[in-house]
Amino acid sequence: MVSKQFKGSDGEADLRRADSLAREIFTDVANKWAFLIIEAIGEGTLRFGELRGQVEGISHKMLTQNLRMLERNGLVERKVYPTVPPRVEYTLTEPGRALRATVDAMCAWTQAHLGDIEAARRRFDA
Repeated sequence: MVSKQFKGSDGEADLRRADSLAREIFTDVANKWAFLIIEAIGEGTLRFGELRGQVEGISHKMLTQNLRMLERNGLVERKVYPTVPPRVEYTLTEPGRALRATVDAMCAWTQAHLGDIEAARRRFDA
């Protein structure tokens, strides 16, 4: 996978620019599965099967793809134990825990405004 390289320029960190590394990272982590995975792992460590059980509706393929993306971006650490079958555990890194604070705020915002959003949808659809 080819990725943009951050050279320290302001443009690379500008989400408004289509060619910015920041936008690429934002696109990676701002999806429903990434948010739910980060929320599920929380402050603990989970195995793949446990994580899949925590994120209802996610397929094996989507969980694998999102875990790899989160690991590539340094948000999740994957630890493999040399057992048969291999035991694999996932934990949030420091940047992942920092992002979790934002995810938690998004979850709280959603719960606080769910009624308002439902009412707005009903008005719009009427």
